[in-house]
Amino acid sequence: MFENLSEKLDAALKTLTGVKKLSEENVTDALREVRRALLDADVNFQTVKSFVEDVRQKALGQEVVGDITPGQLMVKIIHDELVELMGGEHKGIKMNPAGPTIIMMVGLQGSGKTTHSAKLANHFKSKGERPMLVAADVYRPAAVDQLSTLGENLGVPVFTLPGENPVVIAEKALFEAKRTGRNVVIIDTAGRLTIDEEMMAEVANIKKAVRPNEILFVVDSMIGQDAVTTAKAFHDQLNFDGVILTKLDGDTRGGAALSIRAVVETPIKFIGTGEKMEALEPFYPERMASRILGMGDVVSLVEKAQEQFTEEQAAKLEEKLRKNQFTLEDFYQQIQTIKKMGSVRDLLGMIPGMGKQLKGVDIDDNAFKQVEAIILSMTKDERDRPDIINGSRRKRIANGSGTKVQDVNRLLRQFDQMRRTMKKLTKGNVQGAMKGMGLPAVPGGGLLGKKR
Repeated sequence: MFENLSEKLDAALKTLTGVKKLSEENVTDALREVRRALLDADVNFQTVKSFVEDVRQKALGQEVVGDITPGQLMVKIIHDELVELMGGEHKGIKMNPAGPTIIMMVGLQGSGKTTHSAKLANHFKSKGERPMLVAADVYRPAAVDQLSTLGENLGVPVFTLPGENPVVIAEKALFEAKRTGRNVVIIDTAGRLTIDEEMMAEVANIKKAVRPNEILFVVDSMIGQDAVTTAKAFHDQLNFDGVILTKLDGDTRGGAALSIRAVVETPIKFIGTGEKMEALEPFYPERMASRILGMGDVVSLVEKAQEQFTEEQAAKLEEKLRKNQFTLEDFYQQIQTIKKMGSVRDLLGMIPGMGKQLKGVDIDDNAFKQVEAIILSMTKDERDRPDIINGSRRKRIANGSGTKVQDVNRLLRQFDQMRRTMKKLTKGNVQGAMKGMGLPAVPGGGLLGKKR
């Protein structure tokens, strides 16, 4: 996410290394590179112009005091301006306390509207709400079936009315939601390959009929400035309340995220960061600005972990570590938890300073597959007591997992090292633990990845 932009901004700010104070000359030189980095990221030209001028004015009016270097001061100014550019503060969904909260999803066909309707339902369900999905896209082939399948997998009801028009479907869905006690109604409307009057008229009629609490515009961040143009067209017609940016885990240049708020003056509320139903994050401008500038995002990382771990689970795990009872079965379960949290690269990138260290390293999200195959090829007794795995057992496990005996040996050796390291951490010996700290290597490969 924003990897190219982060690298270019880092290079631009390095022009201030060694300078003793911020002058008009060195600020101009640095901002020339910042401007180039933002334009390369496909940020709206007028947005870039205003952003750079705001940074210039604040930089030239600042005094460098104490141990702060001019470069650090410039990073702080750019960080604050990025936060402001993306909306200033997090804006959540406006919930209706007097009845169902109605959310209408709009956007072009192919933007990920149907998938993100389901992701949003999953998000609300995880918060203890009772969502219902409404299949109001009656034009795209298999759209209703797609939403029905997604809803079934999530355990969320999907309201459908074959043969009816979308306005009637939306109206009757509200009666059904009230009858069944559903407090969040998410309406998946139809899209087109391009904006046309018929589509706009239909979504306007649905808006008039159901009076949604929120209209969310779903847009593919990969299309760059076209995302901003499309957003403006929809906003002019519908005055939508927020944006969901999809595919931010892909090879996006980031321009849409930095431009869309400034152009339509409507907050980004969620970002899609992967294909899994859990890969939907509330958008926090301050956290995103920190990620862009390579400062990490520890708060989001902790929140992701808290979503997967209960306090009871964490306490049981700590007790096992303290008693040196952490088994390969426990390790396997931890892998499943990490996979639910999202892309390994994105998770590591949330650790301050880690983004730069990952430059040039290929991290495969399927990197755990061989580890899982080896563990699943063991008996329960072997997972609980890896010390009993002798030569013949190792050969059998290697054959069963499609790996080599050396791969099994490497996993067992590094699991033992990790277990000893984690035991030291539970005893408070952080310095000794950090000396031996390391993630288990992938059999046949390196530490989750290798240098390109």
